[in-house]
Amino acid sequence: MLAGGRRVACAVSGGVDSAVAALLLRRRGGDLLKEYELGRTPNPDIVCNKHIKFNYFLHYAMDNLGADAIATGHYARTSLEDEEVFQQKHIKRPQRLFRNRFEVRNTVKLLQGADLFKDQTFFLSQISQEALRKTIFPLGDLTKSFVKKIAAEHGLHHVLKKKEACLQIICLLLYLRRTKSMGVCFIGERNFENFLLEYLEPQPGNFVSIEDKKVMGTHQGWFLYTIGQRARLAGLKDAWFVVDKDVSTGDVFVAPTTDHPALYRDLLRTNRVHWIAEEPPAELVRDKMMECHLRFRHQMPLVPCVLTLNQDGSVWVTLVKPARAITPGQFAVFYKGDECLGSGKILRMGPSVYTMQQGKNREEGPKKEETDKVEPVT
Repeated sequence: MLAGGRRVACAVSGGVDSAVAALLLRRRGGDLLKEYELGRTPNPDIVCNKHIKFNYFLHYAMDNLGADAIATGHYARTSLEDEEVFQQKHIKRPQRLFRNRFEVRNTVKLLQGADLFKDQTFFLSQISQEALRKTIFPLGDLTKSFVKKIAAEHGLHHVLKKKEACLQIICLLLYLRRTKSMGVCFIGERNFENFLLEYLEPQPGNFVSIEDKKVMGTHQGWFLYTIGQRARLAGLKDAWFVVDKDVSTGDVFVAPTTDHPALYRDLLRTNRVHWIAEEPPAELVRDKMMECHLRFRHQMPLVPCVLTLNQDGSVWVTLVKPARAITPGQFAVFYKGDECLGSGKILRMGPSVYTMQQGKNREEGPKKEETDKVEPVT
């Protein structure tokens, strides 16, 4: 318990296993498995944070534990000081297509952690303004190396031996002398392919070469593969990589190199974007376009892009240069400086660089042949 009788409930995780998160979310009606059936690759960590940690856990802590705030071990910061968090009123606002920009004053911003390499705002890009106002991130101003030092000083050597330390435990240590905390762990390691096949019927199909349409092998279901991952083809030593999927035929298209142009695209469309602080940003409303940066995988370098706002709240995203393995179902997370603006689920992709090259070659082919025929005559 903090000074002044304040209580903080700290969510402690031993590493949220994607499969366990998917199962929990399925039980609550958020059917991630449906995403796989549609040929998409969801991000259970982002969805778990939105619906469980920063929704159900938040409300349970406030309503049942008498907590004044919650704390998690994410490497992230907000625009509020810890003391200001306790001054925020716990008010649930009605859901609309967009928030009334005059309804929420002094909105709280989600900011990248001081350790940019470990920054986890990517995973927090769908949480609500309501949750952000009542959350403390004790690790936000710390580096991973300093957190390890704290763990060693408190005798948590078993944690340090793990490949991914249970860093949320350090969150408890930072509040050890000030608070009584409740811990919530989602623990488990399972073979993800076997997990999916427990809930989805196998859908046998073919691995097909993107270049010559040759059948390279068979698989048990397109939903088991995501764009960019290695496809293990029986009898082949060389690595082949998934570049696209056709849900209607069950074909999974593969290419022979990890940097094949079929893996690169520069255009995507999201669903309605969840904006964290300002919905939508004033610049985007005014100009219908806005320059910013995005990432669609945790720890990937930020990529410059231009957003174009659609009437339904979705955006078209044009990247300054093509990026590898843009994947439907994943989240495009947007940044301005050190602020995480929010995110939208990727629903559509533009043509790949390979497709564009093939189209250009077909256009130029006849012209070249015609020129070759004419030149000898002249």
